[in-house]
Amino acid sequence: MFAFNPSIDPSVSELAPEFTALSLQVQAAPVLHPQVGEQALTRACRDMLEQDFPWAEEHLSQWAEMFKRFGAKPKRTPCSADALRKRVQRDGSMAAIDPIVDLYNAVSVRFAIPVGGENVAAYVGNPRLTRAAGSEQFDVYKEGVLSHESPEPGEVIWRDETGVTCRRWNWRQGVRTRLSIEQTQMWFVLERLPAMPLDALQQAGDMLEQGIQQMMPGASVLRSLFGNINS
Repeated sequence: MFAFNPSIDPSVSELAPEFTALSLQVQAAPVLHPQVGEQALTRACRDMLEQDFPWAEEHLSQWAEMFKRFGAKPKRTPCSADALRKRVQRDGSMAAIDPIVDLYNAVSVRFAIPVGGENVAAYVGNPRLTRAAGSEQFDVYKEGVLSHESPEPGEVIWRDETGVTCRRWNWRQGVRTRLSIEQTQMWFVLERLPAMPLDALQQAGDMLEQGIQQMMPGASVLRSLFGNINS
């Protein structure tokens, strides 16, 4: 398994001492069953609408409050799980995008948890959750053209040695490290606040890991918790 070690800067730990994350490093295998992702997404949308978890809304509310702590406006730029679930509530379903993206979106929708999926080969160094100085580079498409912007000072970001990989904690992923089914080294991060039971975080990880193994039998998965693992 490749070496990949996500970390949390003390400035974020002070802001969110209750934050816990589950990391999944994946060495991919040949994709034999790409339909697994879309099928999981269809089930997740249905289950969310018909039998949602009793803690789900509180978890999303905690994320909204967390965004306010570092100056973001969650109604304008919500956490990724909130944005996905609002789309499902509006449309009743979500369109398929890419097998592996569909799978981790399914986990996010079902468990009301922000889930990031990253192409490890595009990283320079390890991922770090930190607060922005405001001068970092973030690549994004605007009107179909690749351009660059910078986060706001104090904004919570994921970054590597080159620049920002995800803005406003988990709101928007950059172009450079974007994941698709073609990549062979993948990293997933599932981000939890206290309203979500710790065993539910592990169940979300199980859903993702089992889906990966069904989609690409023989894939290697390495799981680890980081952050506050006692709450």
